[in-house]
Amino acid sequence: MPPREPGDEPGRDPGLQGERTALSWTRTALVITVNALLALRSGLVSGQLALTVVGVVLLVAAIGAVLYGNVRGRALAGHGGHQIPPAAPALPMSILAGVTLIACAAGVASVLVRH
Repeated sequence: MPPREPGDEPGRDPGLQGERTALSWTRTALVITVNALLALRSGLVSGQLALTVVGVVLLVAAIGAVLYGNVRGRALAGHGGHQIPPAAPALPMSILAGVTLIACAAGVASVLVRH
């Protein structure tokens, strides 16, 4: 078997990577939305403006996660296995990690706040 040239590599088969990526972003957005609704409810019932603001911010972040997940899923699916898709930028991943941390804290705070 002759040695392969650099351009002779077989196409990469990503399978359903794009769909899995979009679904994972959607699941993350769902979790953020649930925590946002908990924070909003607790903030409105207890009259705490800070908790209400956190709930609104988390709802906006959930919408952003859904939109970015769709864009990223299309980018991965659009490569058709002929080349390696570009890596996800670090900034959206860092923002999502921070938002998820805030969502967890808001969920805990909404449970611990006395009504």
